[in-house]
Amino acid sequence: MQTLDEDGTVDPWRRRARRSRRQMPLWQELPLLLVVAFCLAVLIRTFLLQAFFIPSGSMEDTLLIGDRVLVNKVVYDVRDPVRGEVVVFRGTDRWAPQVDEQPEPGFAGKLTRTVGDLVGVSRPGEKDFIKRVIGLPGDRVKCCDSQGRVTVNGTPLNEPYVLRDSPLDLPPNPSECRSRRFDEVVVPPGQIFVMGDHREVSQDARCQGPVPIDNVVGRAFMVVWPSSRWSSLSVPSTFDDVSGPGAASSGAPPVRPTPQGGVLLILPLAAALRGSRAFRTMTSSSAT
Repeated sequence: MQTLDEDGTVDPWRRRARRSRRQMPLWQELPLLLVVAFCLAVLIRTFLLQAFFIPSGSMEDTLLIGDRVLVNKVVYDVRDPVRGEVVVFRGTDRWAPQVDEQPEPGFAGKLTRTVGDLVGVSRPGEKDFIKRVIGLPGDRVKCCDSQGRVTVNGTPLNEPYVLRDSPLDLPPNPSECRSRRFDEVVVPPGQIFVMGDHREVSQDARCQGPVPIDNVVGRAFMVVWPSSRWSSLSVPSTFDDVSGPGAASSGAPPVRPTPQGGVLLILPLAAALRGSRAFRTMTSSSAT
């Protein structure tokens, strides 16, 4: 239907605008779409979530080498971490790098890395790690009880996610994480005690010390690649009976958040990423 002026004639400005929109060629429209997509990717990566690539076996079999996980970067702006959550964080100076150092790239490599850093698909920093939260500020964590289990505030943990544990016959050594046994650690204020699910190979807080909560990048809440392993990373019931100094300062019982809200919010994006050929071929940020 044509738009008429008061005198019954066709408005030439609106007619020209409609013709201009209809006749926009693909070579003009495509760069605009790419710029919009890039800006959205930068905003999402900076403020909301980021994809991380798993390069080591320290979280097996919860996370396997080559898995991609989505990390919620805003959840800890409104609350502190909870025992049992899987978190990505920057290691302190005590944490030894676990990502092989890459050779210095040329100009093209540097440009690609810069763009990748912006959208969250680049090589990782050498001190990006992913582990499970075992102790909160004030908690007393040690190993082991008579059954070889880790205890938190005197409560032994039954950890179904630990399929390969460290040997019991090795004496504790604060400089390495080969032994299952370690002396009691009182988690300092503002820090968390983290451990990998594959205790035989994980270098974690047993020998490298607790991690400041300020260093936590976010919570890993979903495996998005490969498609056969697409699942949420829920909080296990392991820690339900643990109480003590790590509980909320208000005296309320510990909270076990459910992932459904975050999963439903990110589900369309995760589905798009999972089906994207670019996502399958590009190297995402990774954590060890």
